[in-house]
Amino acid sequence: MAPDSAPQAASALRADAKPLIIKRVDAIPIAIPLKKPVIMAGVRLEVSYNLLVRAEAADGLVGWGEASVAPTMTGDVLPGMVAAVNEHLAPLVTGKDALKRAELAHICAHALHHNGGPKCAVDAAIADLAGRHLNVSLSDMYGGALRDSITAMYLLGNPKIEDDIAETHKKIKEGYTFFKLKVGIKPARDEAAAAVQIRKAVGPDVVLCADANMGMDFRSARIFVEDSRDADLLFLEQPLRDDDFDGMAELARISPIPLNGDESLGNVATIIQMARAGSIKGANLKTIKLGGVSATVHAMSVCAALGLNINLACKVAETSVGAATIIHLGCVAPNVNWGVSITNHYLVDDIVSNPVRIDNGSMARPAGAGNGVQVDEAQVARYRVHAA
Repeated sequence: MAPDSAPQAASALRADAKPLIIKRVDAIPIAIPLKKPVIMAGVRLEVSYNLLVRAEAADGLVGWGEASVAPTMTGDVLPGMVAAVNEHLAPLVTGKDALKRAELAHICAHALHHNGGPKCAVDAAIADLAGRHLNVSLSDMYGGALRDSITAMYLLGNPKIEDDIAETHKKIKEGYTFFKLKVGIKPARDEAAAAVQIRKAVGPDVVLCADANMGMDFRSARIFVEDSRDADLLFLEQPLRDDDFDGMAELARISPIPLNGDESLGNVATIIQMARAGSIKGANLKTIKLGGVSATVHAMSVCAALGLNINLACKVAETSVGAATIIHLGCVAPNVNWGVSITNHYLVDDIVSNPVRIDNGSMARPAGAGNGVQVDEAQVARYRVHAA
């Protein structure tokens, strides 16, 4: 925090402080190609479609938020996201005081059913705006940092096992020590064998986990967890459909690999439900699922109280706006035992002048006020698309 940050923040939050009035909120759809396709269960991604929200105050100060489309996770698609902001959320916050961000987050949370992505982008933009006004970082606004750097997770999703192994060795030389395998795509025995083969190739000191993105039925999930014992996976993420709560609980009882929830965990209630059922030992938290920064901070506290490991992640693939927000959350999280995944480095380009970097396998807490990145509006205009 800058030396004068605390006095500024205290002054701005006094009852008689001048409000930070939101003058306008813009929903901006963008599309940026990925460096190479990312293959997940049922999905092949070559271009990332994201929603940016630009919140401008009456004094000209601007805050930014981001959410990726997620049709198979939240159901959010670009035209609907734009409409949700323009027709429902923006009118609720325009003319309001951005310093009352908790109240605005509560209002937006109850304005629409689901629509986590649009709510997330609006909430993040308002939080960024308030942070820049107060001259404090997002992590300082939400309780203060417990850590200033975080180990980065790298996603592996090549069609061939030899390509995964080659990419893993390359990334280890760059300093990565934490990898997530995309599974639920090929026959379970083949994927389990591949996981064991990768473990043998990288040795015992590298962390490996796997994510099925709901791509398995119970039988294939059971085969995978039994056959991949020697891969020493930290966890298996969301092997079954998001609504198969009984199946997840049954699988957890017999699995030698701890299970991580993702698509199933759209709110705090389901986190509690699955933890009590013994279905999960950890939770993948995404701002687009939970509906914003404030909601994710709350969910992290609930996870800690339940004894769950926390995994924070951007959706593939968000720009440095989303990445910076997730890193700040990772720095205030009670634990990040199951990793933090940012995704801007999978894109061919970015929309900020100071992109978030991964250095020697680690991500530093962004410096500066708000989310800490400086959006280049010319770049935003370059990648802006029409959402029809």
